[in-house]
Formats: sequence, structure tokens, C-alpha cells
Amino acid sequence: MAEEIQKLVHLIESLAQDKKAGALVVLEVGKVSLIADYFVIATGANKAQVHAIADQVMAGAKEAGYALLHREGYAEALWVLLDYGSVVMHIFQPAERDFYNLERLWSHAPRAGMTNVQLEREN
Repeated sequence: MAEEIQKLVHLIESLAQDKKAGALVVLEVGKVSLIADYFVIATGANKAQVHAIADQVMAGAKEAGYALLHREGYAEALWVLLDYGSVVMHIFQPAERDFYNLERLWSHAPRAGMTNVQLEREN
């Protein structure tokens, strides 16, 4: 089960990067909460890019056999939430990401994912 969740996290990261998602962060919220195992947080520069990222993730995850349980905020595209159960993706426009600052709110959750591994290797 944990391996399947990791695969979904990496898939979501990769799909978001395909659409040039900015400031991609993965938080292992399951270490500090029961809400989910992981949050994948990304930024889109505008409504069109937020839609492009969300559409790419939804299509790629569906193709890989992952069911989207809930989608929120897509019409406005200021903050889109894609809920895959154990993995929840948040896609923000810049002002909303700064305002809600999930990384600060969940600062006690360890960082994870491919992006974090790359940063550790660079340091």
C-alpha cells in the first residue's frame, strides 16, 4: 500500500512538472495528521496554467488507474484541490499560495517527494 501511494505522489509530481508547475513541494502530512498521507503543492502563474496543471494531473492519474475522489475550486482556479484519498494536490495561483501558505501551516510535516530528493542531493 505504501509503495502504491509513493507511486501516485511521484506520478503527480511528474505530471505537474510537465506543465511547468512552480515551487513544487511534497509534504508528508501523514506523519502529523490523519487527513492524508501526502500533500503535493504547486503554483500556476495564472488561471490557464492552473487549469493545465490540474487537467494534466487528472488525465494522467486516471490513465494510470487512480480514482479522483473529489475536485474543488476548478472553475475559479485560484486554488484547485484534487483529492486522491491518501494524496491531495493543491494548485494555487501565486497570491493565494502566499496568503494560505500551507507550507507554514504544515511546517511540522516532513518534506518528501522527488523535488526534495533533488534538493538534498544538490546540498
